[in-house]
Amino acid sequence: MSQTKYIIQAEVSVLPDYLSEVKALAAATLLPTLKEPGCEAFYQTSKADDPTTLIFFEVFASREAFDIHMNASYTKEFFAGLQGKLAGKPVSRTLQEL
Repeated sequence: MSQTKYIIQAEVSVLPDYLSEVKALAAATLLPTLKEPGCEAFYQTSKADDPTTLIFFEVFASREAFDIHMNASYTKEFFAGLQGKLAGKPVSRTLQEL
């Protein structure tokens, strides 16, 4: 039986004064995440009409691969760095292939 991909979309609204800092925090996670064995795709984007809303799209080979990603030091540092810099709670959605 093949494993099901784990696909997630996460969205954060950043306080404008912290946008550059949060973008730098995100950028620091990009290459290490893409090098993870279970990572198939990782996109860091923002809304075209609202650059303070960052949207992350991630595809992992399995839920287990995603869990490993979430426990990586650079992922934990990213989330710790968001403290006090967001306009609201992050929103995440788990997606599935059609």
